[in-house]
Amino acid sequence: MQYFPIFVDTKELHCLIVGAGEVAARKAELLLKTSATVTLVAPWACDTILRLAAEEKVILVTRDYQPNDLQAKRLVFVATNDSLLNAQIHQQAKALNILVNVVDNTPLCEFITPSIVDRSPIIIAMSSGGVAPVLLRYLRQKLESVIPQKVSLLGQFSEKFRETVKARFNSVTKRRYFWEDVLDGDVAEQVLQGNQSKAEQMMHHKLALDEHDSGKGEVYLVGAGPGDPDLLTFRALRLMQKADVVVYDRLVSKEILELVRRDAEKIYVGKARSLHTVPQDEINQLLADLALAGNRVVRLKGGDPFIFGRGGEEIETLVEKGVSFQVVPGITAASGAASYAGIPLTHRDHAKSVVFATGHLRDNSIDLNWPMLAQPEQTTVFYMGLTGLPVICQKLIEHGLPQTTEIALIQSATLPNQKVVTGNLSNIQQKVAEAGIQPPALIIVGSVVSLRDKLNWFKQSA
Repeated sequence: MQYFPIFVDTKELHCLIVGAGEVAARKAELLLKTSATVTLVAPWACDTILRLAAEEKVILVTRDYQPNDLQAKRLVFVATNDSLLNAQIHQQAKALNILVNVVDNTPLCEFITPSIVDRSPIIIAMSSGGVAPVLLRYLRQKLESVIPQKVSLLGQFSEKFRETVKARFNSVTKRRYFWEDVLDGDVAEQVLQGNQSKAEQMMHHKLALDEHDSGKGEVYLVGAGPGDPDLLTFRALRLMQKADVVVYDRLVSKEILELVRRDAEKIYVGKARSLHTVPQDEINQLLADLALAGNRVVRLKGGDPFIFGRGGEEIETLVEKGVSFQVVPGITAASGAASYAGIPLTHRDHAKSVVFATGHLRDNSIDLNWPMLAQPEQTTVFYMGLTGLPVICQKLIEHGLPQTTEIALIQSATLPNQKVVTGNLSNIQQKVAEAGIQPPALIIVGSVVSLRDKLNWFKQSA
C-alpha cells in the first residue's frame, strides 16, 4: 500500500489551513472534531469560516500566506485556487518535514485524509489512495448503515474498564479472551440497549467469576471454500478473527489469509501433488499440541473439511487428546467450481444424481468402483484428479461411457484467474495439455458440461 494508515494524537497538534473557502471549511470542521488547534490564513473567508472564527473555534489570519506561517505547525492543508502557490507551500512544508496535504492534488500530498465513520471513541478510517473517491463514499454509506450509532457506548464502556481488566489478567491473551467474551455476550447487549448500570453490575460479576483459566485452548476446523473470500461463512470469518494460530493448506487463497487476525501465528502445512510438506499424523498432533498450550487454533482448509479434507482424521485425534473443537462447513470445491463454471451438477434433462470421488493417483492406478461411476444420467466429480486424468478417461470408457461424454477441468475455481477447459473423454487430455492446466483443478464428467456455453456467467473458458 502506498499510504500507511495511522492515527495521530491531536492533544497538542497545531494545524495550518491555507485558504478559507468552503473546501477549507470542510477540513476545518473535520479537524474541530479533534483536540487540535486550527489556524487559517487567507485574504478572505467564507461565511462558515467567519462563523467558526467568531465562535473562537479557529484562529483566522486575514492576509496572504507567508512562509513563516509554517512555524510551530505539524500538519498543513492547502486549499487555494492558486496552483503555483499550492506547489510552493508544498515544497516549503516538505523541506521542514511538516506533513502537508494539497486538497484535490494527490501528487502534492504527504498524507491524505481518509473517509471516516465516527463512533467515538471508535473511529473507522478508509482510503482509496485518492483514486476512487466515489467508491469510498459508497463503502462508507454501507458501513454507516450496518454499524449501530450506539457502538460508541460500547467503546466508552470498554475504556472505563480497560485498566481494571488489565490489572485483573496478567497476560495479553487472557485479556483478549475476556474482552471477546464480553463483546460477544450479554454485557455488550446491555450497553447497546442503554442499560449502563446493569451492564456494569454484570461486568463486575464476570470479573469476579473468571478467576481461574483452564489453560486449554480450542480448535476451529474451518472450511475456507474454493477460493473466493466472498464465499466464506460469517461464522468462519468471526472465528478467523479470534485465532491465535492459523494452520492452513496450500488450497487456501492468499485473499482469504488476508482476513485472518493480523497478529495470529500462521503455520503452513500444505500438500502439493505427490509432495506432503507435513505428514497428516503430524498435522493432527500439531493441532492438539497448540490447543493444549492454551491457543485458539483455526485449522483452515480449502473447500469443506469433511469432503476430501481429512477433517475427520484431525478431529479424531482431538477427541483422543480431550481437546475442544468446532467444525465450520465450507462450500466444497465441487459446488463452487461448478457454479462459477456455469455447470449445474444436477439437471432434470441431464443428471439425476451426482457423485464425488477422489482422483488421486497411487501406483499409476486409481482404486475406485468404476462401474458405479460410469453411469448414464449422472454427474461425477473427481477431486485431485489432474495427474490421473488419463486413467480416469480410460476407466470410464472401459466401463461403458461413450468417448463423446462431456468432461470439464476447472483450475483455480472462483478466483479471477479461473480457467475452464471442456471437451470429451477422447480429446480432453490434449486440450488440457494445450491449455497448460495446473493444480488445483477439479474434473466434472457428464452431459451437464454441455450446458457450460449457455450458462457461463463468470468467465470465458481457456
